[in-house]
Formats: sequence, structure tokens, C-alpha cells
Amino acid sequence: MNIPWGAVLEEQGGLLFWRGEAVCTATSQDAYDYFSRDDDGQGEVRGRLVGAIMARLERRDSGYQPRWDKVWKDHLCQKYRRPEHEDWWLWSYDFFNAPIADLRYIAALVGARVS
Repeated sequence: MNIPWGAVLEEQGGLLFWRGEAVCTATSQDAYDYFSRDDDGQGEVRGRLVGAIMARLERRDSGYQPRWDKVWKDHLCQKYRRPEHEDWWLWSYDFFNAPIADLRYIAALVGARVS
């Protein structure tokens, strides 16, 4: 399915729909990777922040471990960690739908640059 950037999808019963066709579940990795909640008018900003945070944390340079150490130690970040994974970090559904202020904080914490 080819969905144009910026398209508005509808959520019904935990599924995302584009033009009446189910695309994926609202809590799937595809939803996290390709769509951003926009019920507050901040979907574009939220998507850019999440993308910048993820890109910064995935970068395998000399700052890789120090960035992750900050995330593991930070109280706000802990709120967005999936608790069922004790030995590695996976962002929860709430992270991908977090308030802009929280995402800006996390972006600053890890040194993510948002365009």
C-alpha cells in the first residue's frame, strides 16, 4: 500500500485505516516507524522528534554507550521503556505518543538534532 507522506489515517478498534483499508495495528512496529499521532496537531513535530531520537541512539560512534547510559539512568526515559525487557531497551507505545515537551527533553538528553 502506498500512503502519501502527511496522509491522515483513521484509528478504529486498534487498527489504522487508509481509505477504508486496514494498514496495521496502532501498536505495531510499522505504526511506530511510519506514523505519528496527530490528535493534538503536533504529529509532524512528534514524528521528527521520535525519528531524531531513534537515529541518534542508533548511531554507533564513540558516544553510543554514554548516550544509552543517560537514557537508562533518566527518570523520564524510564517512563517510556517497555518493562518486560529487563536487559535491553525498547521504547513503549507511550514513547511514540509522548507529549512534545517530553520528546524535546529526551532529544536534548541524547543530543538529537531535530530539523
